[in-house]
Amino acid sequence: MPQISEEHKRDFTLFLFALLLGGFGASFVEATFNNFLFETFRITDAQRTFLELPREFPGFLVAFVSALLFFMCNRTMAAFARVTTAIGILLVGFFSVNYNVMLVWLFIYSSGQHLFMPVNADISMDFAKEGGHGKMLGKLAGAENLAGIAGALVVFLGFKFLSFSFAVAFGIAALCFFASGALIFMMKKNKPVPGKQRFIFRKRYGLYYWLTVLYGTRKQIFLTFAPWVLVSVFLQKVQVIAILLLIAGVIGIGFKPLLGYLIDKLGEKIIIVTEGILLIGVCIGYGFSREWFSGTTALYLTFACFIADGLLMSVNMARATYMKKIALNRAELTSTLTMGTTIDHVFSISVALIGGIIWSTSGYKYIFLLGAVIAATSAVSAMFLKIPAKENN
Repeated sequence: MPQISEEHKRDFTLFLFALLLGGFGASFVEATFNNFLFETFRITDAQRTFLELPREFPGFLVAFVSALLFFMCNRTMAAFARVTTAIGILLVGFFSVNYNVMLVWLFIYSSGQHLFMPVNADISMDFAKEGGHGKMLGKLAGAENLAGIAGALVVFLGFKFLSFSFAVAFGIAALCFFASGALIFMMKKNKPVPGKQRFIFRKRYGLYYWLTVLYGTRKQIFLTFAPWVLVSVFLQKVQVIAILLLIAGVIGIGFKPLLGYLIDKLGEKIIIVTEGILLIGVCIGYGFSREWFSGTTALYLTFACFIADGLLMSVNMARATYMKKIALNRAELTSTLTMGTTIDHVFSISVALIGGIIWSTSGYKYIFLLGAVIAATSAVSAMFLKIPAKENN
């Protein structure tokens, strides 16, 4: 456990266990959701693409929703987000009487998930010493990752040997999210960010917003289309997806804390540039493996790219620590992280719809070619990262 002052030890412990429960529950959804769609509703590729609207639109709304909840501090908002997530996935699991009704429940689930994202980073960095924000984010992400491993293992064993249904998997996830929200609610409350400071646009934050847009678009390509390729093109079952998440989780135990350390040691510029370069290879491998290799080799290369991309998602910590360094004050940090989530989802929703059209007209490989272009743009953009001097407010 990181060195935490006595004053914050209780809150840190509560938050750590809340993240563990959240990571355990999230792994159930991540490992099963695409198979749930494919096996329950037999949806087409076009329907799978359209599904990103109700799933990602809450990300666009998050800045506006958080502004409406201005009376909540970030910890209360995090607890509220977790409970919303729990209600949503419970409804998905037990009351999805048809595809259209399921979309409504998915919107609720996704609203909680997206509302939690910016406040998670904000709360996590509260516990860090100056200059150690990356290390703290890395350690907490590593702990959450460990819980995800346990969850993926339970999913594998449950579907392989215990006849788990999707309803059982989503029910377990809901219990975890409810418990996570309860633990966060027990934390000591801090002061809410004033509503008038919820929307901050400054020139100094421009590159952060741009990098967030690029991250959101490339992330959406993999969240939407990478698992769908495995499920609908390579016809892989829940057990296989769970094993891939398990492997990524095991690697992540060491990778995520190391990444956090390297962010503090080497700086955000080197880390984000390196991420972009590696992602170019991942995108090309994912999109063209079947073109270049035989069936088994292509499948295992796609598995490797799936795992690598899951690990590289963690580099988003570097964007959060960069924002922490350039923020003029705590209120602007909170509001800008939240606004960043909204801005990136404007573009991530668009790229999901464009990707669906590309898949239907040209094939999925060109979606990942687009991802490679986005990764290259991110690497070039990150070369301009610098920490400006603090301004007088």
